[in-house]
Amino acid sequence: MSQGAVSVEVRGILPANSGCAVFIGNEEKVFVIQVEHNMGAVIGMFLNDTPKERPLTHDLIGHLLDGFGIKLLRVVITELKNSTYFARLILEQENELGRKLVEVDARPSDCLALAAHYKSPVYVAADLFDEVEDMTEVLTQIQDSAGDEEQG
Repeated sequence: MSQGAVSVEVRGILPANSGCAVFIGNEEKVFVIQVEHNMGAVIGMFLNDTPKERPLTHDLIGHLLDGFGIKLLRVVITELKNSTYFARLILEQENELGRKLVEVDARPSDCLALAAHYKSPVYVAADLFDEVEDMTEVLTQIQDSAGDEEQG
């Protein structure tokens, strides 16, 4: 990936007032994307390889991509406008006619679920990564207090 993007991963998913807080980042910085409660659960299920009784929507999308020989190369969280994050799926299809790359606009929550499903890399546009508030300390405090509760 070019220097225009920063490699990140999901660092934690925690319940929040209006859904789930998905903490995304790397060793340098962590930031939060708010998602619906069910999307937080779906991302967590894919990250943990949790078996599901029935296919979820993201399983269906995965089956369609697989059926057409399309690979999810990466996900890029591109921008923040009016408190809403935007993201893109970078897809590749290779066949006898050649190689085709397609970028698809999608919600970050859907992108993160599919990236977790396929174990595909996640990136954030470098200028966006510079702009977001660092929530590393908040995540560390929450994880530490959860660890204290488990021990107590």
